[in-house]
Amino acid sequence: MLDESLLDAPDALARADRDGLLRGAAEAGARVRTALRHTAEAGIAGLAPEGRPRAVLIAGSGAAATGVADLITALTANAAPVTRLRPTGVAAAAGALRWALPGWAGPVDLLLIVTTEGSEPGLSLLAEQAYRRGCTVVAVAPRQSPLSEIVGGTHGLMVPMATAPNGQYGQNGSYGQNGAYGQSVEPGQYGRDGSDEWYEPEGTPAAGPGALWALLVPLLALLDRVGLLTAPAETLQLVADRLDRTAERCGPAIATYSNPAKTLAAELADSLPLIWTEGPAAAPAGRRFAAVLAELTGRPALAAELPEALTAHSALLAGHFAGGAADPDDFFRDRVEEPQAWRARVILLRDRPAGGLTAAPAARELALGHDTAISELEPEEGSELESLAELVAVTDFATVYLALAGAAPE
Repeated sequence: MLDESLLDAPDALARADRDGLLRGAAEAGARVRTALRHTAEAGIAGLAPEGRPRAVLIAGSGAAATGVADLITALTANAAPVTRLRPTGVAAAAGALRWALPGWAGPVDLLLIVTTEGSEPGLSLLAEQAYRRGCTVVAVAPRQSPLSEIVGGTHGLMVPMATAPNGQYGQNGSYGQNGAYGQSVEPGQYGRDGSDEWYEPEGTPAAGPGALWALLVPLLALLDRVGLLTAPAETLQLVADRLDRTAERCGPAIATYSNPAKTLAAELADSLPLIWTEGPAAAPAGRRFAAVLAELTGRPALAAELPEALTAHSALLAGHFAGGAADPDDFFRDRVEEPQAWRARVILLRDRPAGGLTAAPAARELALGHDTAISELEPEEGSELESLAELVAVTDFATVYLALAGAAPE
């Protein structure tokens, strides 16, 4: 059950947020700017590649790395084959995972390594294997990690991962808009000598939803230089601005009735989310939404692209999860001891549909025809990356609110 009263209690949300999930969502724009600065310092803007790579290989551990691989695959379209190298091992622990290059990988291929830890022995071994094969290696990992020492030495190009703020964010010493979190900032915690560089004590984990952008932005800048996608620094600055505006709309101090993320979280209470996407930016955002829902809240969710979703999920709408199946025959039975029944709810994430054709009317008709509620999110006008950023930010905030104010349905 979702405690909706907690959604409009910023102080209570702050106390419940022991893992800094709201901070991770709110800091996304700042992470983009810091990642851009690290990218420039690494010299990516000055690269003069001789043609495109034959193939792009992506390796990494954790949910953030998986999301980066999916987003890059979607954004590069058919410019070059993109292959995610999936780990093997006897356990999911970082020390037990191993990655291997395909037999055909060689000097004309590009290997991208992304990790929020940098201590995985398997990734270090992969970098060494790629160096011996002649592959170009680019890694994004925390500073002074074992992987950064290996790649940053002679094995390739290393970009330090943009780290997280030290628990404080916003104007006038507050976290979020208008004192959303209300914690004061001690001198030196935000910036050095007036800069916007984040200060982070040693040992602070770089975790939370903002980690996605810390890993993704340097790779977008690199792939822009090699001609596989369009992501100049100006566009990435606009992405940071869009993330900031979305954080202001979705922050903990904004009431549920005018907060799209809190509204979505409330709508998802006791629901099985069916995430239907339309448009190039919406598809990877929907898959990430399903992944973070499972990881942070323990809630299953199914993601599919329109129009295929209409047939892939039609049986769910007509079966046990249908809205019309809410009341069995015994209407007057005692429901106090019964677990809350799940009901499907369609979440429609829309971007500009290909060719101007849209299956949204058919999606609404199918859902409402089965008494299934539907929620819709559509980003403001802007580039594909800006639309993607807004959809990811709203759904990240919604997931965090569900994690803090609710429990997974029984």
